Amino acid sequence: MKLLRFGPSGQEKPGLLDANGKIRDLSSLIKDVAGESLSDTALAHIAQADPESLPEVPEGTRLGPCVGQVGKFICIGLNYSDHAAETGAEVPPEPVVFNKWTSAICGPNDDVEIPRDSHKTDWEVELGVIIGKPGRYIDEADAMDHVAGYCVVNDVSEREFQLERSGSWDKGKGCDTFGPLGPWLVTRDEVADPQSLDMWLEVDGKRYQDGNSRTMVYQIPYLVAYLSRFMSLQPGDVISTGTPPGVGAGQKPQVFLKSGQTMRLGIEGLGEQRQLTKQA
Repeated sequence: MKLLRFGPSGQEKPGLLDANGKIRDLSSLIKDVAGESLSDTALAHIAQADPESLPEVPEGTRLGPCVGQVGKFICIGLNYSDHAAETGAEVPPEPVVFNKWTSAICGPNDDVEIPRDSHKTDWEVELGVIIGKPGRYIDEADAMDHVAGYCVVNDVSEREFQLERSGSWDKGKGCDTFGPLGPWLVTRDEVADPQSLDMWLEVDGKRYQDGNSRTMVYQIPYLVAYLSRFMSLQPGDVISTGTPPGVGAGQKPQVFLKSGQTMRLGIEGLGEQRQLTKQA
């Protein structure tokens, strides 16, 4: 299934994308695409519904972030061997973990704000993993049982704030609008191999990122198990698993976003995002 959330910011309703590409209102079945609605049992119940029996949502309705009530937005750095190479970094001996604040989350096609005093706002197409079953000290062999599904993430990053302003990476990762999620949460049964998905990103029509999740260093089962050693994972938590090469900071010379530009990005089978940049 392809689950989504639609409507004005802060007032999103749960939805389903039917086989004809139409959005159907799931409000009669669940309160939100969040929490307990992400369990295997709840997803199986939703899957039994006849989409034709659900109200159709008007075309052009805003899409919100594809999962609501996110408790943790966890990110993995330098997790693609070819991206590490372009930045001149060594592949880390353990996953690099940082956070994006949940206030960064926005819809897949919402405007992205370039922060005040920013000169190095960058892009990163990433595969997002959405937790459906809670767990702590999860065995790697059982890790996929805790995954509800996948989504497209744009890990928007301010490189000066991240790398040149002292402290952790978090400073340049969690600005408002720096976490577009969606358009859909694609349930794990629809993704045969999440480690073999084409990923791409364009700015004003120029293709910068053109990679595949197969070059991920630490793969999804390992990441879920690894993170669960340091924190409990809860339904609705989002893990953004790293980016392939082609970020602005990796260009020669470096290229960064300016107000009025358009980003388009997508992952095979998971949909596309489109964002207009504007000055905060």
